[in-house]
Amino acid sequence: MSVHTAVILAGGRGTRLASVAGDVPKALVPIGGKPVLEHQLELLASAGIRDVRIFAGHLAGKIRDFTGDGSRFGLRVAIEVEDRPLGSAGAVLKKLDSLPEHFLVLYGDTMLAVDLGRFSRAHLQRGADLTTFVHPNDHPHDSDLVETDAKGRVTALHPYPHPEGCHFGNLVNAALYAVRREALRPWAGQAVKRDFAKDVLPALLAAGSPLEAYRSTEYIKDMGTPARLAKVSNDWQAGRIHFRGEHHRDPAVFLDRDGTLNVENGFIRSPDQLEILPGAADALKKLRAAGFRLVVLTNQPVIARGEASEEDVEAVHRKLEWELGFQGAYLDAIYYCPHHPDRGFPGERPELKMPCECRKPGLGLLHQACREVGLDPARSWMVGDTTLDLELARRGGLHSVLVQTGAAGHDGKFPSAKSDHTVPDIAAAADLILEATEG
Repeated sequence: MSVHTAVILAGGRGTRLASVAGDVPKALVPIGGKPVLEHQLELLASAGIRDVRIFAGHLAGKIRDFTGDGSRFGLRVAIEVEDRPLGSAGAVLKKLDSLPEHFLVLYGDTMLAVDLGRFSRAHLQRGADLTTFVHPNDHPHDSDLVETDAKGRVTALHPYPHPEGCHFGNLVNAALYAVRREALRPWAGQAVKRDFAKDVLPALLAAGSPLEAYRSTEYIKDMGTPARLAKVSNDWQAGRIHFRGEHHRDPAVFLDRDGTLNVENGFIRSPDQLEILPGAADALKKLRAAGFRLVVLTNQPVIARGEASEEDVEAVHRKLEWELGFQGAYLDAIYYCPHHPDRGFPGERPELKMPCECRKPGLGLLHQACREVGLDPARSWMVGDTTLDLELARRGGLHSVLVQTGAAGHDGKFPSAKSDHTVPDIAAAADLILEATEG
């Protein structure tokens, strides 16, 4: 079973882009010398999509003149012209009965290089009413955020603007959806202005519909404002927008948490104990700009010792992501081990007191990250403050950097473990990695 139809929402007036785009629909603004719509149509065709419905409004004639019947892209393209703006979801709901059982929804002002075939297959395999593409970004504070359980089922939505004093995980709704038509049946045929993120998703969640979050690090960015258009154009020029097949692997910098990214405050049990080290966010931004994925691998024995719950640790990680986001930096993923091999702690959790492969220097977390994020250990680095991190790097075939913050390698766990490089802190580690890989 496959998804063969896509809807592209291109009905906005593009007022925010008018200063740089002039009298051109947002979907026809060029990226790399051709309209973003052309990039989208080519991507859809490569994913096996055959039918495309473009819901247009402002300057719809220019979109029709550009696409024709879609045959030059190997597609059948139909243009639906809105007589009045109905929002991102309203036009779809009005024409719902003319759509197939499952379809994709893309926004006309979004540049993406996503494996849409894999995305749609995941939607069908999970039996979701709606699957939303999610990812971390460098501005979670003004983004619509998604909260999930461990299996990827959406449990909460946090639309922008966000209340002060809250720490949400950096998991952004990227406005790319796979939809089961009948899930939208309650609103079918209604010519009412509605928005997918602000109206449809909350209503489905409240009704108990199965909503899935598809997390990926593939490229997808809104280019609907002059600043965002400039950023996407720069990404294109820098070669950051490219299709990554299922077997593509990126280089990564794996990072320890305590003593490397944040101040070593003993066993951290709550978000108020977390303090990000100076220069950490800037270091992450430099590494990302150079093409590295960024993944934290951390042992959290406080869970097995009964001193903090999984929810407590995840709250700490939400603060970490939130504070990094304020400085324009983000992590691709955080993996932690909840186990501890030694017994005898008051309140410990017996089911977690065990040797395991995920506790550093075991390779369980490393292998999981490489599999799920798509990473190449042979081109990757480990940055940490303990000999556990150095031993993990040795076992996993990673280049190692010891930082002299935190334990500074004096933990004594693996005295024979040696670092490839030793530097004062995470900022110096980033500079060293960039110099080594550019040279």
